[in-house]
Amino acid sequence: MTWFKDLNVPESFGFLRNQVIPFQIRSSDGGLLYAWHMIPLGLYHRHEPDLLTEPAGLVFDISSRIAFKLVRDDHEARLVIHMHGAAGTVGSGYRVPNYRALSAAHPEKIHVLTFDYRGFGYSRGEPSERGLIADAISVVDWAINTAGVPPSRILIFGQSIGTAVSLAVSEYYAQQSPSIVFAGMVLVAPFADVATLVATYCIAGTIPVISPLVRFPRLFEYLTSFIRDTWSSKERIARFVRINEGNGQRYRITLIHAEDDWDIPWQHTETLFWHAVNATSAQGISYDELEQRKRESKNDLGAAGSVMEWRTEHGVIREEILKTGLHDVIMGNPVVSLAVMRIFAAADPS
Repeated sequence: MTWFKDLNVPESFGFLRNQVIPFQIRSSDGGLLYAWHMIPLGLYHRHEPDLLTEPAGLVFDISSRIAFKLVRDDHEARLVIHMHGAAGTVGSGYRVPNYRALSAAHPEKIHVLTFDYRGFGYSRGEPSERGLIADAISVVDWAINTAGVPPSRILIFGQSIGTAVSLAVSEYYAQQSPSIVFAGMVLVAPFADVATLVATYCIAGTIPVISPLVRFPRLFEYLTSFIRDTWSSKERIARFVRINEGNGQRYRITLIHAEDDWDIPWQHTETLFWHAVNATSAQGISYDELEQRKRESKNDLGAAGSVMEWRTEHGVIREEILKTGLHDVIMGNPVVSLAVMRIFAAADPS
């Protein structure tokens, strides 16, 4: 928990002195976004004496710090841009173990950049779908144009609502001319869209909130009409795939969900997987057809869950359903480290 902890003192969250550098990134509308840059442990070890000489705490000129130079000047460096879930801050809950799991895929090379959206933590402003997407684009722009990390060495990671932000940002860059595609995306505990999430949400996974009203379509549609931010990830993932297939761009998407997730039912990942796979060809594939393909070819891992991959000439869409992991604990598990490792290795086999 972050109660009574100062985010400007990352050491209080278990990090080494100056392993995490707190700083700010200016959003496109002029607001300041609070961010952490985490140095991978192996790299920290090699530069520890110099890092310890620098002052700790919030940095106003990140470009003057050793950590920034280590990611900017190393042409082998990799960067995971982390987009966290709803509520809390960069230091909340299982996010700190998540950063370590992300970097563990290559503790000499993988830096992690995480930030608080407007209205979260020390980032001021009023959160909205448009605002959060604008913030994430500003962070990615900073990584590419200020830190100098090319998209081919950047992985976009999202959890919970961060998966919706990740998809929106990835679609935005894919739509640019020329198209910009990152090494890949890892989406943990995603949801199809807000209306579907509302329809399926149960307290502690057992007590339905609004789902009984689905039996009354007009009433349900009336209630969902008040939803301001729709976060239609199922449409965005389909558009993202179509753009890359049409452009002949290589892309990789990994969807990870635990069956015991009480906050977002794991069936949301199945829905997203189908929307992505369906978008890989003009003729598409029905949901039932895809389910039949899964029964024939998915890899059953027993107590570890199951894995299904859909490959095209240009892309790989991977669905991993774990038996356990809840909504947040899963973020620190080795399955996340391996997903990052797999994507970076595919982007640069050397």
